[in-house]
Amino acid sequence: MRRLGSKYDEEKKRKKNTLIVGIILIFVMFGSVFGVIVGSIGQNNQQDSSLEYEGYEFVNQNGLWYTIVGNFQFAFTYFPSQVQNNTATLNPLNSYNGKPLYVHSEDSNSEIEIYRNLQQIAERVQSACLDENNCEEGLPIKTCSDNFIIIEESSEAEITQSDNCVYIRGTQEELLELTNEFLFKIIGIK
Repeated sequence: MRRLGSKYDEEKKRKKNTLIVGIILIFVMFGSVFGVIVGSIGQNNQQDSSLEYEGYEFVNQNGLWYTIVGNFQFAFTYFPSQVQNNTATLNPLNSYNGKPLYVHSEDSNSEIEIYRNLQQIAERVQSACLDENNCEEGLPIKTCSDNFIIIEESSEAEITQSDNCVYIRGTQEELLELTNEFLFKIIGIK
């Protein structure tokens, strides 16, 4: 059974509960403000991270390395010294200028890296197929007479060029690094 109490005792208990809830809310509000302040200090330090490589200044923001070359800003997942130095002879960046660029990729991150950096140079960047086999419906079939980048899994890491086709091949773990290496090479950073 519930014990009957006086109105004074009930009022006292209600005020006590209200005070406790108020103190908890104040604590949560101050904790939130403190968390936002501490979080923004950490972000400012991370955003100010910059390094120089071969005369190019790279700024690390939100996990990407940004640099400006000519009138264009490029963004990379890897810093240039983090990738291998490929000796392949590749067409320079201006060979993509104002022309359609076709991409076939087995790695979505590598494809995003190509789009992010070359869409500002090429007339357009579009998915395509090299042959009719295993081609998704609606994708155009292109040849090496077109600017075409093919990114595919392979046991051997390599970047090669045949006519206007660039082949970026490697294991799933290597493809993004190889794609960055290709971009550094054609832009003239490496």
